[in-house]
Amino acid sequence: MVEQCVWIFWPYGVRVVVITQQLDLSGAMGRLVAGVLFGLAEIEHEYRQERQAAGIAVAKRKGRYHGWMKGTTKAQPARAWLLYDRGCTVVEIMQALQISRRTVYRYLAAEGKA
Repeated sequence: MVEQCVWIFWPYGVRVVVITQQLDLSGAMGRLVAGVLFGLAEIEHEYRQERQAAGIAVAKRKGRYHGWMKGTTKAQPARAWLLYDRGCTVVEIMQALQISRRTVYRYLAAEGKA
């Protein structure tokens, strides 16, 4: 994602400077450094995925992996329905339950209210 943004905006003269590492990614040397860093990041991403898949396989063999548990929620959907029935707006429900707008709509849709 970052790599795509950098490559897209370079022709327009956008200069990317990493302040904490004192890297300037403009110019030929900057593009070389960026290419190497993005390549290493891609390799690390693939290794992480492989390690995660191996860990999941081991957990499945031991019977400990069950994936994402559907129904684990930050707030009870019934509370969202109650607030909605009392006349609260979606934004008020979001703030009261500290959940996202999409989650509020998902809770209300399950009850057939949205």
